Formats: sequence, structure tokens, C-alpha cells
Amino acid sequence: MPLTNRQILLRRRPSGLLGPEDAEAVTTAAPVPADGEALLRTTYIGLDAAARTWLNDQPGYLPPVALGEVIRSAGIGEVVESRCPAYQVGDIVTTLTGFQEYSIIRDDVFSTVIPGETDQVAIMSVYGSSGTTAYFGMTDIGRPQPGETVVVSAAAGATGSIAGQIAKIAGARVIGIAGGPQKCRVVVEDFGFDACIDYKSDDMPAALKQHCPKGVSVYFDNVGGPILNAVLGRLAPGARVVLCGVISSYLTGEHPGPANYVNLLAKTASMQGFNALQEWGRFDEAYGQLRRWENDGSLRHRETIFEGLDSCVEALNGLFTGANIGKMLVRV
Repeated sequence: MPLTNRQILLRRRPSGLLGPEDAEAVTTAAPVPADGEALLRTTYIGLDAAARTWLNDQPGYLPPVALGEVIRSAGIGEVVESRCPAYQVGDIVTTLTGFQEYSIIRDDVFSTVIPGETDQVAIMSVYGSSGTTAYFGMTDIGRPQPGETVVVSAAAGATGSIAGQIAKIAGARVIGIAGGPQKCRVVVEDFGFDACIDYKSDDMPAALKQHCPKGVSVYFDNVGGPILNAVLGRLAPGARVVLCGVISSYLTGEHPGPANYVNLLAKTASMQGFNALQEWGRFDEAYGQLRRWENDGSLRHRETIFEGLDSCVEALNGLFTGANIGKMLVRV
């Protein structure tokens, strides 16, 4: 009996959160792999806030999702049929599955066999895009030193929680920024940060002054907007600002420039963006180090898991409504 493939397609460019008319669930025949291809059955879909930007009609490091196409996302699954020497039936592979049950994979930069691993949740949470982004951003650009003060926004999220723990491992004092008392408690108690600022209720400049009396040596920025502006106003001499994400403006597409950028000059500080995909050749380094830290108890992770493919849109929206702690996953 032929396999069927449940998919969620983009039907309209969303304005803000995805609405019911922006996406459509359909059932089609599962694709058949050609020579050099394999068929992957999705087990988990991983969601990051950047996936929302792919739905806008604007250029980025990946082209926008076209209307009528499967909504793009990262995922992990099992090879069920292969006509590609890079993959064997039963292999566990991470790739850009999209919001669908089955996808075609090739031997390219987007697809990676995960050998000897059984915990697919940990793979998606730590040994995927979130972990590598945190690793390269914090170690290459942030470069935290013992005794320095590091601030991480979206600290309860998948990337921020790992980035802050890497800074703690390096001997820095780490302050998180998160929304709401529950998330702030998790950041301190579960992820081991020294303190956490609640951006929803705290006065940001006052809280930064309290927790960072000598200034911020490293700021790992996942949100942009007013929070970035506040931290720029509290930089220490020689500070490094790591631009990882701009979740505050992903829904609106508006990116107001920070008024406090002149403090980079006054403090002889630097601000740098990056893309972890540019470090593809070093992924084994990142995975190896992250695994060692997790094995020795230095690195902890949490996940928020939605059930079923039909929950993908709700899960993606949840990244912007504060529904997740740690990595946002959908169990297909």
C-alpha cells in the first residue's frame, strides 16, 4: 500500500502570528526517492524563532518559503528507503524536514547522519542548530573569561540556555533575561545562571545596574529591540556583543536601530553577527564538546514538546507567546 504524507503548506504570508488562513494541512502521496536520494520518516520537528522569518517574502540566508510549499523547519527522522550511498535504511538523520511526515534527503550540507545516538530529543535540543549556534556564538565571539559578567537574553530558550551555561563553564558570572517569574526561576535553578532579570516586570536599566555593577563584558543577544538598547547602555570596556537573533521584530519585520550603539565607541566594544552554518566544518568539534559537557553534568537541557503534526503552527506561534522553556519540539 502506497505511503501517504501529511504536510502543512504555506497558503498566505502571515502578518504577526500564523492564522488559520495562512497554513493548510493536506495529505498527499509520500515522495519516491530517485537515484542519489533517500526517504526520511520524520520523528521530531524542531522549531526556532528564525523559522518565522522564512515565511516572509524577503531575502535571508535561506530563500523564503514559497506559497504552496511545505513550511520549512529543522527535524530528525529515520531513513526508510535509500537510493543514496550516504544513507542506509535505519539511519537517524537531522535535516530540514519541514512540516511533513516524509521528506527526501540528499548527501548535502543540510542532512547529517547521527551515528550511535538513541536520544533524538537530546540531538534536537543540544546537538543540533541550537547547540551549535550557542557554542560558536559564545566561544568564538563572546569569548567569556573567568570573572567577567555575561548577559544572555531569551535565557530560558533553547539557544540562550546553552549559551549561558557555556559562559558559566568558562568561569564567568552569568545573568539571564527572560519573561515571567517561572522562566526566571528555571534559568537560575535548572540552568545554573547566577541571576535572571524579568523583562516583563523589572526596570531593565535599574536591574542591569544592580546585577552588573562593573558593566557587561559579553552580551549574547537573541531578541534585539529595547533589551539590546538597554544592555548597550551598560557595556564594560572591551565588551563583546554577540548578535544571534532578533525575535522582538520577527513578527513585525521592523528593526529599529539601537540608540545606544554609540556606547560601542565609548567602551571600545564590538558587536558581531554570525551564522553557525558557516562553521559547518567544525560541527564535530561543537558536538564533541557539548557531549562532554552534558556527560559530566555541566550542561543541562529542557524541552517543550507538542504532540502531532497538526500542532506545528501552534508550536511555532508559541515561540512568540512564551509557551516554551528550552527547545520547542513537535513529536510527529
